[in-house]
Amino acid sequence: MSGIEPIRIALADDQALVRKGLSALLRDLGGIDIVIEAEDGESLLLQLAQTQVDVIVSDIRMPRKTGIEALRVLRERGDTTPLILLTTFDDSELMLAAVQAGAQGFLLKDAAPEDLHAAIKRVARGETLLQPVSLHSVRANWHDVSPESKRAHLTDRETSILRLIAGGYSNKEIARSLFLSEGTVKNYITDILLKLDSRDRTHAVLKAITQRLI
Repeated sequence: MSGIEPIRIALADDQALVRKGLSALLRDLGGIDIVIEAEDGESLLLQLAQTQVDVIVSDIRMPRKTGIEALRVLRERGDTTPLILLTTFDDSELMLAAVQAGAQGFLLKDAAPEDLHAAIKRVARGETLLQPVSLHSVRANWHDVSPESKRAHLTDRETSILRLIAGGYSNKEIARSLFLSEGTVKNYITDILLKLDSRDRTHAVLKAITQRLI
């Protein structure tokens, strides 16, 4: 026994076969405990009010509240549980809506089970997952692009750190890569969020992409 607690997740999808299939695949890969299965956004919200989880994995398009609508309700009631939204569409507008609502991850349903398994572990560690939309589409559809004169001005060090954040690196990994202390990295990230007027790392990365800072 390793003594490592499994990651507790909530899984929401209106298609029973998809939901059961994902649940079985994730269990087989190990280290994950599916404690909630929901067939729509309303059911997901009701169960989350009763049961605490580490990560939420939800389809975007569901009846009785979409994944994004459920996410907005969670954030409004102060629930900051990391959430990965799944979609069958390579749609940059959906990705932006998901990030603006407070999602930590965005993944296509045709991703390999191992990719979803890895994504759950990443967001459970506080990282983000910005897959799979092209940067061109993100820039074209982002509705908060600042004029050139209002672009954030990042130092070379801040830009380096932001690139590593975009690559999914944790604070510890960034610190090791740049030969800095983890506390120093946290301070840099605080400054980056302030300069980009962003509430979290995911929002900061998307904003930096649209302003062509990274």
